[in-house]
Amino acid sequence: MSNTPAVTTPLAFDVARIRADFPILGLTVAGKPLVYLDNAASSQMPQPVIDRLVRYQTTEHANIHRAVHYLSETATTAYEAARARLQRFINAREAREVIFTSGTTEGINLVMHGWGRKNINAGDEIILTVLEHHSNIVPWQMLALEKGATIRVVPINDAGELLLDQYEALFNERTRLVSVGHVSNALGSINPVRQMIALAHARGVPVLVDGAQAVPHLAVDVRDLDCDFYAFSGHKMCGPTGIGILYGRAALLESMQPFKGGGDMIHTVTFEKTTYAPIPNKFEAGTPPIAAAIGLGAAVDYLCNIGMPAIAAHEHELLRYATEHLNALPGVRLIGTAQDKAAVLSFAVQGIHPHDVGTLLNQEGVAVRTGHHCAQPLMARLGVVATSRASFAFYNTLADVDALVAGIRSVQKVFA
Repeated sequence: MSNTPAVTTPLAFDVARIRADFPILGLTVAGKPLVYLDNAASSQMPQPVIDRLVRYQTTEHANIHRAVHYLSETATTAYEAARARLQRFINAREAREVIFTSGTTEGINLVMHGWGRKNINAGDEIILTVLEHHSNIVPWQMLALEKGATIRVVPINDAGELLLDQYEALFNERTRLVSVGHVSNALGSINPVRQMIALAHARGVPVLVDGAQAVPHLAVDVRDLDCDFYAFSGHKMCGPTGIGILYGRAALLESMQPFKGGGDMIHTVTFEKTTYAPIPNKFEAGTPPIAAAIGLGAAVDYLCNIGMPAIAAHEHELLRYATEHLNALPGVRLIGTAQDKAAVLSFAVQGIHPHDVGTLLNQEGVAVRTGHHCAQPLMARLGVVATSRASFAFYNTLADVDALVAGIRSVQKVFA
């Protein structure tokens, strides 16, 4: 079943009103209006989230838990309320299954250290895919090197779609974990993670999903997916940097070793023995990013007020329009043409290095990302060193796509 909405943007979706919530979109770059198409790296922050951060810093700031004074109790209430918002946003069973992290990378590393080092041994196997971001490759390589385990990789076709028959063939009695991205950051391919999870669970293998690129674009329900772990980042979904979420099934989290030791993650400490606090505190050592967590809660409220189905539909229309217009440009090749895609377009301009494309587009006020996108194994599979990547958010417009197309034409003229 397709994960991509087969509908156009609802008439009620007022992108002009939404854009007014984002002060940064009023900037000019090189004398041109900013056209921000680097949302897969980091999205922009709306005024309601900025206001919530300012309110916390000016009227609520204190360290959380433990203290009994007014500010600490106020900050604690706001922090835990943000956790509850995130629980509802991804439909976790309990708030204690929602762990605040610094982002997707820390979430994956937390699972690697807390679950992987305990459950993966010499000769065991971990299944990844060629589409993975480096943050979902390197931690497992580190573990495999430490333990003497092996990494198996699911291949893709030329469109950037995982080959499910080959995925299923990778399983054997030594398979211990599947770790897969929900959406490719480099290509936008939406992976069939629900089906992949079902295939893994039929063999008793748990699954971690890297949801960094999915949560900003799709309605994510961890119970419907039936995943064991799900990690994502706040700064890609209109929230602050330095904050993210690891969802984990309570039983798995309870069985895991803490990733970090320190204050607030303990129950008792003596020099002879330490006992740990219950989840989620067990995994939130030290003073957490309180303001960022509260800001992420506000970002979730903002997204929910718009509605994830409306966001997905608008971005799908942007993707359709951009795909059509870039395909019509002579000398431009789209890289990654999966049937199910989020609003990400990687492309190559014939005879021009992606870094030159990005530099010249910047002179037109158009911000795209160039490089290997922390996906070097994928670039090698595709036979390219780097691509230019335009990634859209719900506050982008068809006029932004037109500016991108005009900018590419200008780049081509420079090199003509």
